[in-house]
Amino acid sequence: MAPPTKTSLVWLRDDLRLDDNPALAEAAALGLPLTVVYILDEESEGIRPLGGATRWWLHHSLAALGASLEARGSRLLLRRGPADVVIAELAAETDAGHLFWNRRYGLPERTVDAAIKNWALGNGIEASSFQANLLFEPWTIRTGAGGPYKVYSPFWRACLASGEIRKPLDTSSTLPRPAAPQRGLPASDALSSWKLLPSSPDWSGGLAATWEPGEEGALRRLEDFMDGPIEDYATGRNTPGTEGTSRLSPHLRFGEVSPFRVWQEIRRRFPRKVPADVGTFRSELGWREFNWHLLYHNPDLATRNFRSAFDNFQWGSLSAKELAAWQQGKTGYPLVDAGMRQLWQTGWMHNRVRMAAASFLVKNLLTDWRVGEEWFWDTLVDADGANNPANWQWVAGSGADASPYYRIFNPVTQSRKFDADGSYLRAFIPELKGLSGKDIHEPWTAETDGYPRPLVELAGSRERALAAYQKLKDG
Repeated sequence: MAPPTKTSLVWLRDDLRLDDNPALAEAAALGLPLTVVYILDEESEGIRPLGGATRWWLHHSLAALGASLEARGSRLLLRRGPADVVIAELAAETDAGHLFWNRRYGLPERTVDAAIKNWALGNGIEASSFQANLLFEPWTIRTGAGGPYKVYSPFWRACLASGEIRKPLDTSSTLPRPAAPQRGLPASDALSSWKLLPSSPDWSGGLAATWEPGEEGALRRLEDFMDGPIEDYATGRNTPGTEGTSRLSPHLRFGEVSPFRVWQEIRRRFPRKVPADVGTFRSELGWREFNWHLLYHNPDLATRNFRSAFDNFQWGSLSAKELAAWQQGKTGYPLVDAGMRQLWQTGWMHNRVRMAAASFLVKNLLTDWRVGEEWFWDTLVDADGANNPANWQWVAGSGADASPYYRIFNPVTQSRKFDADGSYLRAFIPELKGLSGKDIHEPWTAETDGYPRPLVELAGSRERALAAYQKLKDG
């Protein structure tokens, strides 16, 4: 009797796509019976549990991925628990001889992956990992002295000079049949049993109206962006009242589209010369790469100041009432409030407004950046382990290549400049719909329908922040 055929096991993580998925492509090329698994691991040491908004996104992204796999003759298996335990159990169930995954870059994730790879090798299973979610892997980009970069511009120049970016892999129209050893197909958790969706209350209506999670939604978003907004990106990315940004961030966060596919699409659309606005967008992809570079070399980026001098910064004591006012968009400053309400309604906030809202919390309210980082972690659909803390540290002045602490965004000046007609403000603050001109940017000068008075005075709170910074500098 012929020995039973070994099977392949593909473990998906933040790469919920079929297009340009090296781990899946390698398994498909091997042609052996295939198990594709997603593991909800909230138990392995150091793994940060998802926030509410990303849990909502994950549910819908997995549902979309499962349907896509079934359409190609495969299936998505769902399991919950510590990844090392689940992988060992599933490998035994399916008689796996090959294990494939795409690499992750946070330290807890890398630790889990390394342990599983060692276990696999010790048990006669060939384990292979691939580059899929970053254009440049963090250990490949080094300064002339051999260390990691701490400043973005030379980092990105080094990336672009390091070699050709590979072309994305095309989606296979069919996949090997699911692995079904003698006991039949391995059991899968029901997605609904994970309870990723909010209930009591269900606050996700605005998210559902705004987003289409999944690979098809990601590719449509990319196409729409390439068809128009990208050519005015340098201006559009600063005007929150227009559709001027890509809104690809949550799709990239969950790996529903790869950065290689985005890069290749830019090449295809602009084969001869990349216009300046398109180059600005590419530099934003570079900023994403830089943040992951920072996290790789600084694993505690979400909990410790990158610049240790800020360990001695004297933060203020924000009351629960003041924090709630910021979280709920009731600070009395329209740009901040519109952004925080947009965040709550849609799970996303325009980047220009993110900077203003974060600056207001950290500097005008003198609040530790980690408080804001945790709120965004829970409410952003694009919150990930690198970009969320790195960007908060950038605003706070404690991060790498950070905005100086003394750079304090004035929300009135910002809204006048980037939302002059108040269209963004009116979209999210119904109390201000009757105001126009100067009044909408400074509503305390006019009569409003229940809009709160300013939580703090801008000039005075700015001086308080600068005094705290001077005290830090004086040691």
